Amino acid sequence: MSQNELWTIKRVLDWTSGYLERKGDEHPRLSAEWLLGGVTGLSRVELYVNFDKPLDADELAAMHAAIERRAAGEPLQYVTGEMPFRHIVLRCEHGVLIPRPETEILVDAALEGVDAAAREDDATRVLEVGTGTGCIALSIASERPGTQVVATDLSPRAVELATRNREALGLEGSVSIVECDLASGVDEELMGTFSVLVSNPPYIPTNVLREEVPAEVADFEPELALDGGADGLDVFRRLLELAPKALVPGGMLAVELFEGALDKAAELVRAQGGWSSVEVREDLTHRPRVLVAIREA
Repeated sequence: MSQNELWTIKRVLDWTSGYLERKGDEHPRLSAEWLLGGVTGLSRVELYVNFDKPLDADELAAMHAAIERRAAGEPLQYVTGEMPFRHIVLRCEHGVLIPRPETEILVDAALEGVDAAAREDDATRVLEVGTGTGCIALSIASERPGTQVVATDLSPRAVELATRNREALGLEGSVSIVECDLASGVDEELMGTFSVLVSNPPYIPTNVLREEVPAEVADFEPELALDGGADGLDVFRRLLELAPKALVPGGMLAVELFEGALDKAAELVRAQGGWSSVEVREDLTHRPRVLVAIREA
């Protein structure tokens, strides 16, 4: 794109869509809209009602740089620096897992646990392990005011980003973010007080990650947040050990897992004992995705 020519929003959208399609982008028009919206600050609707608006030199230069990053396979969320998730918008940065639409199903399950607990006790607490951007913890806190959420992550970069997302949403009073392995840094006095233990842990089996996961994910997103070990359940087994210590009687364990590992995960929960129900739920594409278990009351 030459800066000496007049480039309107429509012309940039059309050119970008064609260019990204030739580069193998599966959704070139959507990518073009996201990139241009990020550069101009305009919403998708605003782009389409301002087709004749020309880009200035700075916008054109920024758009060119963004297009090249996307054409090289970099995820849109890293290029634009943000991601809408449920009712909030989150900052996204390299080194931290990008939220997925299927994780909204996990939040739905956790909210059921919150609502059930709230009917019994006003002081509802949620423990999230592996917060990443903070998408789960911040969604719960924003959608259920009064809920206290403790979110943990092993990655300093994730903790720092989740903290900034928390501040941007004004949820400092509702969400505590702790850098630690699982819940080792959580105040011991809080253990046994949580109504919900929720997690989207690393769960992709190692061989699947190496052989089947698209390069856009494997080459750009952190392996720490993806690799779940040989069967994808390495971290889940540790969560299962933690759950009886962390949860109140009748509390909920809700975990997102690899679709091929959920049956085995459910068997592990049943074998542990102390659970009144164990359920596998499907995601938006009708694939098994979330395990929900309720402790005996």
